[in-house]
Amino acid sequence: MAATVRAGESAVLPSQNGVVVTWSAEELAEVRARLATEIRELNEEIAKAESEIAAGDVTDGAGDDQADAGARTYEREREIALTLNSRDLVAQNERAIARIDAGTYGVCESCHQPIGKERLQAFPRATLCVACKQREERR
Repeated sequence: MAATVRAGESAVLPSQNGVVVTWSAEELAEVRARLATEIRELNEEIAKAESEIAAGDVTDGAGDDQADAGARTYEREREIALTLNSRDLVAQNERAIARIDAGTYGVCESCHQPIGKERLQAFPRATLCVACKQREERR
């Protein structure tokens, strides 16, 4: 049985232990607001990191020794990796908001069964139920 959660409606979904779980319109609005806030914060972090990365390119000195150059390169690569991770989180959050808007939030993308409410409260970007996520991680 595939279930959908429509924005503005309550949805009744069986959890994995057989207990009926309800998502109210207010709860979905809270999740949406939480995701939107996180997107704004991440975009601010990304902009700051990108400006620092760009500023680091200008200050590179030709007279530095290899250790200084290596440390600078390591730090720059670390900042780039963190920025890419933040961009990925933004995309996941935007996808979760799109799922809320489409009425498919809370439905596993693999087995089309409900994702446990507790899982979504802890990790609102989840697209897979616990069983499917465990199967994916074993691969």
